[in-house]
Amino acid sequence: MLDRRHLIKGAGAGILALGSATAFGSFRALALDTVTMPFENGERPLVKYPQKRPMIGLTSRPPQLETPFSVFDEGAITPNDAFFVRYHLAGIPLNIDPDTFTVEIKGKVDKPVKLSLQELKQLDAVELVAVNQCSGNSRGFVTPRVAGGQLGNGAMGNARWKGVALKVVLDKAGIQPGARQATFNGLDEPISDKTPDFVKALDIDHARDGEVMLAYAMNGQDLPVLNGFPSGSSCPAFTAPTGSST
Repeated sequence: MLDRRHLIKGAGAGILALGSATAFGSFRALALDTVTMPFENGERPLVKYPQKRPMIGLTSRPPQLETPFSVFDEGAITPNDAFFVRYHLAGIPLNIDPDTFTVEIKGKVDKPVKLSLQELKQLDAVELVAVNQCSGNSRGFVTPRVAGGQLGNGAMGNARWKGVALKVVLDKAGIQPGARQATFNGLDEPISDKTPDFVKALDIDHARDGEVMLAYAMNGQDLPVLNGFPSGSSCPAFTAPTGSST
């Protein structure tokens, strides 16, 4: 059996072999069939990526994969190999070493904290079943057309997530008075210096409500390579009331 480190490297090679002509090789070689979504310009390739069953391909650079709607008839929990994939930036990491990966908490904190994956797993774990849905899900059905990925109904999934409550990690760093938001920056990067970074944020009260977590497992397994392995998010930082990064 392959360990996760070799799987990451192997998956990277697999994506290079099976991806698009502009990003990961020959996309046509990957297209198994086509499906037609019930809206204008709705023809999509059915594609196969490492750790995934055939999925509906929206883009390949970066990979955006929709769950075929028939999967939702299989049960309330969406299988890992059918869970949708959504990236905003094309420079995705394909050679992550879980033994050296760290999550860093910095900004308006008393003490910046850097935790390895193993250190995260040693903290009290929480589990919950929750739906993860792209905010652009079903955008393809909107008339007149709305700018953005023309998604059908497959940019959503329901999974049993396991990880560490974000509140626990934030308390380790000590949030300073005046902190307003926790911002999250992943390892995917723009391929052009003219492309802005993509950063998400949560109001600090929401980030510390006990339900928000740093997930490292879904449905009893490590996160898939294309769904955030080795940790569901990285680099929380905190912003001042003005919104400026500190």
